[in-house]
Amino acid sequence: MTLKLATISLFAGLTLAAGSATCNNRPIELSHDRNAAAKNSTAAQTILTAQTAADSDQKSLQSILDGSAKLEKVAGDFQFIEGPVWHPDGFLLFSDIPANTIYKLASNGKAEIFRRPSGNANGNTLDKQGRLITAEHGNHRISRTETDGKVISLVDKYEGKRFNSPNDLVVKSDGSIYFTDPGYGVSKDKKELTFYGVYRLAPDGKLTLLVKDMVQPNGIALSPDEKKLYVNNSEAGYIAVFDLNSDGNVSKERVFAELKDIGKIGVPDGLKVDVAGNVYSTGAGGVWILSPSGKVLGKIPVPEMATNLAWGDKDYQTLYITASKSLYRIRLKIAGARQIGS
Repeated sequence: MTLKLATISLFAGLTLAAGSATCNNRPIELSHDRNAAAKNSTAAQTILTAQTAADSDQKSLQSILDGSAKLEKVAGDFQFIEGPVWHPDGFLLFSDIPANTIYKLASNGKAEIFRRPSGNANGNTLDKQGRLITAEHGNHRISRTETDGKVISLVDKYEGKRFNSPNDLVVKSDGSIYFTDPGYGVSKDKKELTFYGVYRLAPDGKLTLLVKDMVQPNGIALSPDEKKLYVNNSEAGYIAVFDLNSDGNVSKERVFAELKDIGKIGVPDGLKVDVAGNVYSTGAGGVWILSPSGKVLGKIPVPEMATNLAWGDKDYQTLYITASKSLYRIRLKIAGARQIGS
């Protein structure tokens, strides 16, 4: 599939709206030129920011995103894409779930088939050896692609019962794989588990159920110091955060941030973190940017429903965004926290 490169000029400048502090941190939409926007759907817009007059929030956002940054549509005509991950050899991998395909976006400007069938792959990440770790929705498993291309199953059951729909995953520096297992796309009569869980697969193969009471656990990420685990609770509309204990288990669950914007499509889905600990989550209207304390700093508007994201390029300062049928990217001023193996 050939790249279709188009520039959507979304950021004419960084604007912070002064206003009441009683807006519950909900982002407001600010148009750079409403008359121009009416004439041209790709007219410049300012970034969406939390309604606050705090100078510190403006400075935080300006350290992340330049006012001249542009969102680029890199490729399109997919069915429904997810799970982007940057490979250290210089290319992006991402899943098209209903197409049963993992694509490779190479530097030569083409999206090529990396694997088909893929087990209806969803989330992807890398392990310490740079091997691809995949949450396979269709095969109800977590798999690993060996260096010779062979795909092996790492785990597909909990206490003898098949997983629902493995969704997203992240690898800790000790080699542990943390992953979510919601119930998307699986009919009730075919479900073997009665809950939707968050799990840890240890390097020795031991599987531990960490959380079982979320509505639909989805995107998952670690803080740069690996002391916190973030999990998107999609249907509930918020990011949960846990303390990550030295034994690999979690404790002290709390709401990190609510990502609700009435009238905008999308739910909290994919999650990533930058080197400063800022959290990026797809959600209603695009990609939400939050401080390490959970304060909404801004939102990157995306024309389609954003599903997931990944840091990429040599300096790790390009944010790749999967959004329904298209792949987008935008350059940032800050690097992402590198995934294990990248």
